[in-house]
Amino acid sequence: MTWIDDDAVRHLRAVIDQPDLSDTRYVLLDTLGRGGMGTVYLARDTALDREVALKVLSLPDPDDGLARRMRAEASILARLEHPGIVPVHDAGRLPDGRVFYVMKRVRGRRLDQLDTAAMSIADLVRLARRICDPIAFAHAHRIIHRDLKPANVMIGDFGEVLVLDWGVAKVSREAQQEVERGSMGEGTPPAGQTVAGDAIGTPGWMAPEQRAGGAADADERTDVYGIAAILFFLLCGGPPPDSDDAIRGALEQRGPPLHRRLRAIVGKGLSADAAGRYASITDLASDLDRFLDGEPVAAHRDTPLERAVAWLAKYRTAVILVLTYIVLRVIFILATAD
Repeated sequence: MTWIDDDAVRHLRAVIDQPDLSDTRYVLLDTLGRGGMGTVYLARDTALDREVALKVLSLPDPDDGLARRMRAEASILARLEHPGIVPVHDAGRLPDGRVFYVMKRVRGRRLDQLDTAAMSIADLVRLARRICDPIAFAHAHRIIHRDLKPANVMIGDFGEVLVLDWGVAKVSREAQQEVERGSMGEGTPPAGQTVAGDAIGTPGWMAPEQRAGGAADADERTDVYGIAAILFFLLCGGPPPDSDDAIRGALEQRGPPLHRRLRAIVGKGLSADAAGRYASITDLASDLDRFLDGEPVAAHRDTPLERAVAWLAKYRTAVILVLTYIVLRVIFILATAD
C-alpha cells in the first residue's frame, strides 16, 4: 500500500475544489481565502484585463440553500454602492453548477492583522468611526450586517476602510422587494431571513440577542454592538466579555488608561440590553466625533471638574496666550510704576 502524505492530500483536495472557469471570462490565479460557505479566489478578468476576487460556493449544497444565500449576498452588495463596501462586478453559475460572484480585488490588511499597539487612541477611535459610515449607509437601505468583527473589516493600501462578508445580512421586507425588482436572475431569494431560535453570527462577536437565538429580531442596535465590539478589540486586543461588569472592568484596567468618555461610549455600545445601546449607528458615530473633538458625549455625564479640565484642554492655546498677556501686562505695569 502506498501512503500519501498530508501535503499531497491537501494539494489534491485543493485541485478537486478548484472551480471550473471554462466558458467564462475568468482565469484562476490563486486562492485568497476560505470562509464559512465559500472560497475567494484571485482571478483575471480577460475581457477587461484586470485582477478580480471571485467567490465560489465551496460546500455541498443538496437543497440549494447555500446557493440562494450566496446569490442573496451578491444582490445585497450590488445595491450597496458605497466607498466602504466592495462592489460586485458579475454573478451567475459556473459550468460545474456552483454559484459565484465577482468583486473588486482589494489589497490591504484586515483589522485583526493590524499592529494596534503602535497606533494612538485617537487613531483607533477614528478607525472605528470610519466603519460607521458604510454600516449607516446599509441601514438607510434597511440592511443589517449581523456579523461585524475585525476579520470582516479591511484597511486598503491607500487607507480606505471596507466592510466585508455580507453573507448573513438581514434585509427588511421592503428592501427585499427592491432587490427582487432588480434581481440578478435565477430567482434571487429572500436574503437574510431567519426564524426564532437561529443564532446568526460569529461566536465571540455576536450581540447578546444573537447568542440567545434572536437573530430574526436583529436591528440597527445589533450592528451598534458589532462596531463597539470592534472598538473594544482595537483598544483591548480581544473580543468583549459577556457581561456589562466584565466589560467595564476590562476597560478600566487597560493600560494606558482610557478617558472616561471613551469607556462610556464603548460600554453603552456593548450594553447587554439592546435598549441601553445607541439607537442607531449615527448616534454612535456622533458620540465618537464628539469624543475626538474633546466635547462632552451623550454616553457620559461630565462632572463640573471634568468639564473644566476638558474646556482648558480644548482652549489650551488661547488660555496660555491670555495668561501670557496678563503676566506681561502686570510686569509692564510694575516696571513703569517705578
